[in-house]
Amino acid sequence: MRTNMRAAHSQIEKLLQGAKVTRGLTVRTHGQSLILGRPEAGPAGKPETDDRVKLTRLAASAWGLSVKRHTGRWERTPFSGTLRELVEVIGEFMQHLVAP
Repeated sequence: MRTNMRAAHSQIEKLLQGAKVTRGLTVRTHGQSLILGRPEAGPAGKPETDDRVKLTRLAASAWGLSVKRHTGRWERTPFSGTLRELVEVIGEFMQHLVAP
């Protein structure tokens, strides 16, 4: 993992723990994206991560927000900003997607 993505990964984990609705979300890095999900029971009770939202790096400190559709595809939203701003957007407008 690149240094800049490692720093972003660490920052988003801290931000997520600061809000009740996002607390407990898992974070994984895929290229220039941070994928946020919730641990769920999969087939035969094995734990799996259910991806919910994706933050994609647009510039040094700018990120875009996408949501996972029921089809499994990612859909871009009109939201972009810093990681802190996007965690606020997720907590305010996307509670239904990230709540446990």
